[in-house]
Amino acid sequence: MKLNLKIIIPVAVVVIAALVVAKKKGWIGEGADTVAVETGYAHRRTVVESVTASGKIQPEVEVKMSPEVSGEIIEVNVVDGQQVLEGDILVKINPDLYESAITRARAAVNSSKAVLAQSSVALDEAKKLWARNKVLFEKGAISEQEYDAAQRAISVAELQEESAKYQLQSAEANLDEAYKNLKRTTIIAPINGTVTQLDVELGERVVGTATMTGTEMLRIADLNTMEVLVEVNENDIVKITKGDTAIIEVDAFLGNSFRGVVSEIANSAKLALGASPDQVTNFEVKIRMINGSFASLVPDYGENPFRPGMTATVEIITNKMRDALVVPIQAVTVRSDTS
Repeated sequence: MKLNLKIIIPVAVVVIAALVVAKKKGWIGEGADTVAVETGYAHRRTVVESVTASGKIQPEVEVKMSPEVSGEIIEVNVVDGQQVLEGDILVKINPDLYESAITRARAAVNSSKAVLAQSSVALDEAKKLWARNKVLFEKGAISEQEYDAAQRAISVAELQEESAKYQLQSAEANLDEAYKNLKRTTIIAPINGTVTQLDVELGERVVGTATMTGTEMLRIADLNTMEVLVEVNENDIVKITKGDTAIIEVDAFLGNSFRGVVSEIANSAKLALGASPDQVTNFEVKIRMINGSFASLVPDYGENPFRPGMTATVEIITNKMRDALVVPIQAVTVRSDTS
């Protein structure tokens, strides 16, 4: 027993001394380095997967107005921001040249009619001459050459009459085109909407043809249906489908969010001119804004609070899982299988 005490007492003294030293050094107790542990709970809630992008607001329907004839503007009946109805006269181009063209075309038609009448008379005369020569030829009063000449005269007269008919048709077509060009000097609204851009002034000359786009004069848009045009990266575009819902925030109305729906997804990527092969590839996506979602803005900003060109951020909901079991992301680790 005494031998055991001789062994235990020195060991106890050494242990106590070591603890005292460790305490002073801060190896144990309050001075030691500790790791804070954050606790969390697994629970169930709705998990949403989304794609975020920024873009510009634009009308879903916008018409660019360009003249189909050239000339000087003598009348501008609208201002930027004015509402118009389908059929309203917007701009007039000087019609003098086109009225003169109608006069010339009408004269050409009358001349062609006169030529056709003369050709018809000549054909009738040729037929009568041939009939007389036929009788005389049968009686032996004229030679066969004279009889053949009468037949050839009929053929020539028929060709001349046919040519006169074609000339008349051409002249009438020119007259019809002249009337159309005169009508084109009056620019009318093709839809109900709002003038969102006016690029011409009184006295300005514009250029246009019926087959090529001329000087852009103005734009008319239906502001009752607006959309947001955004560009989405190729890695995210595969997640989006037509009809997906979206949450829209407009910089001009911070603190408000509006609802939308994906209405169009581009099939081809948008490539910039001179783009390098390693440039980011984006696809255009259109999100139609739901009118009822911005009813709170109407009292202060009117029925059309959004203006073309406003900046907006959209969050497109691509997937939603209800009653999913979730844990804090910090609790999730990825480890390789070491077995």
